[in-house]
Amino acid sequence: MNVVQEALTWLNDPLNWTGPEGLLVRTGEHLEMTAVAVLLAALVALPAGIWLGHSGRGAGPTIVIVNTSRALPTFGILLILAAGGLFGDRAAVISAVIFAIPLVLANAYTGVAEVDPDVKDAARGMGMSSRRSLWLVEVPLAVPLIAAGLRTAIVQVIAVLTLAAFVGGGGLGVPLRVGFSNQRYGQVLAVGVVIAVLCLLVDAVLALVQRAVTPAPLRMKAGTVR
Repeated sequence: MNVVQEALTWLNDPLNWTGPEGLLVRTGEHLEMTAVAVLLAALVALPAGIWLGHSGRGAGPTIVIVNTSRALPTFGILLILAAGGLFGDRAAVISAVIFAIPLVLANAYTGVAEVDPDVKDAARGMGMSSRRSLWLVEVPLAVPLIAAGLRTAIVQVIAVLTLAAFVGGGGLGVPLRVGFSNQRYGQVLAVGVVIAVLCLLVDAVLALVQRAVTPAPLRMKAGTVR
């Protein structure tokens, strides 16, 4: 039996989907960790990115730091946390937060910073304060890029969190690690397919959400450009 046949056999076994160690439970754990990580990253990155994009203060050094942090290997961060005595889901979520912050911050900054200066001047000409202009004009116009950053972060965090199992965490990385440990490469392939399909499904749903939260005039403009 080749690896593909083993993978199909493994996926067709109901026992691999149900129970406390089944794929359904592991998928729930995986999505829960993803939600927590991206929420924490957004709480840090969105206010910072929006403020930097609006004020322009400290934007240069911040963007350099953000771009540099993207090069940090997530598995390396996990190993550092493990060496410090932090294991399991907590270590995985912390590493995912560190991974997601640059993705969210960069898009929030770019979205606000690239709002047309003429639009900002028009808002001020109507008597809006800087704060009102930010929340009533600039942020709504930046929504497409902000949503795109969150969408990218969520999908990539789903993929990254498969490493959680290697430091004692849960999620879909557990059956993946078990497959590697027992040299069941059909199981490894099967779980890899499940993770890939999950990423595609979540991305498709988030694409709809991104479109829904984008103001109608911006959707029409994007359609005209295409």
